[in-house]
Amino acid sequence: MLVSNNSYVTPPSFILNGIPGLERVHVWISLPLCTMYIISLVRNLGLVYLIYYEESLHHPMYFFLAILKEINFNACLAQMFFVHGFTGVESGVLMLMALDRYVAICYPLRYATILTNPIIAKAGLATFLRGVLLMIPFPFLVKRLPFCQSNFISHTYCDHMSVVKLSCASITVSVICGLMVALLIGVFDICCISLSYTLILKAAISLSSSDARQKAFSTCTAHISAIIITYVPAFFTFFAHRFGGHTIPPSLHIIVANLYLLLPLTLNPIVYGVKTKQIRKSVIKFFQGDKGAG
Repeated sequence: MLVSNNSYVTPPSFILNGIPGLERVHVWISLPLCTMYIISLVRNLGLVYLIYYEESLHHPMYFFLAILKEINFNACLAQMFFVHGFTGVESGVLMLMALDRYVAICYPLRYATILTNPIIAKAGLATFLRGVLLMIPFPFLVKRLPFCQSNFISHTYCDHMSVVKLSCASITVSVICGLMVALLIGVFDICCISLSYTLILKAAISLSSSDARQKAFSTCTAHISAIIITYVPAFFTFFAHRFGGHTIPPSLHIIVANLYLLLPLTLNPIVYGVKTKQIRKSVIKFFQGDKGAG
């Protein structure tokens, strides 16, 4: 039931309808998603602890790595803000890691003097503030919209576009703001990442030693994997909302949207643990130390 609030209508709550067309298997779909969430939580907490515990990982790249139903109306807005805000921060962290690799490979002798702890702290704070501040207008824009249609959200969480599409008023301002934020975060970060790796590739090719070229490329493989894992489902979700129309099944769109949130959190600790030699050695050292202490 929708209730009046001054000159517009505000629903007391939204009902998250899950994945349309797959209601009978919601329980079975929830099992792998919940498992991914628990695994990602344990692994990421373990990775953050390991970076804190192991002094050899106290370097810029690893600091950047450590930074990675019925719902009340206001709670839905809060969830929307935090989901989109922190995915924006995650994108910024990937961009900072690309810049870190650029400095490490193109200016190895000046690496420690360029990426000092104060610079890292300022870059991390700026990335966090950008992701949070750009998302602040969205809950207020949604709160001003009249909702005189159904309060059923065909999604598993309060996604911005899924919520505003329930409004019976024009959502042009919200759509334009969404596109602007996508440009200021997603497109900007992708351009910085692409430029960084273009310069890295140019510098690696110019190296005279094949071993040095191999080492330069190997240091970037984990980060490139993380970029692919993050941005492929992100761009699919973004374009499906705005340009997919009825050509993309809603169930596929919602499943990919959930993977966009959970896949990077689940796989990134594995990718960095396997691909990054320092982290791999630190894990072995940590468990050997515990074993020896026992």
